[in-house]
Amino acid sequence: MENQELVNEKIAQNPGLMEYAHTAGGAVIRPEDMGKVKSRSLLAMRQQTDIQLAQLYKQMQLLAEQANHIKNRVEVSERIYSAQMSFEPVVGESYFLYEKHDGCDVLSLVAPAEWGRKRPFKTCLARVRMLADHTWEVENLEDFAPADA
Repeated sequence: MENQELVNEKIAQNPGLMEYAHTAGGAVIRPEDMGKVKSRSLLAMRQQTDIQLAQLYKQMQLLAEQANHIKNRVEVSERIYSAQMSFEPVVGESYFLYEKHDGCDVLSLVAPAEWGRKRPFKTCLARVRMLADHTWEVENLEDFAPADA
């Protein structure tokens, strides 16, 4: 009986919870260097958040470009609607924006090549197309800029 008590004293009740190997053939358990663990975790966290921030930055750039494109369409549209025109533009059709010698803008159905030798305008600013929202898209651009640019 005494032998059994000695044996029971030397047997761990919960060997899986021990901080060291409880048998001669058990795996060697070494304590982790918490500094290394934390620095690896911090490095991984920083890499992941840098990737996510880069993705958000690209999305912000795209949104900013889209906003600038819409802003430019509005500015072009304001300039076209302040130009002289002797017809009602049709959605989806292309027209030509000219600058007259006196600096006024004119919207025309006639392309620059169709005028012949005598052009009544100083320069053709752009070929434009009316969109469904009644803004204008510049189809080809020589030196076109909105009036206040």
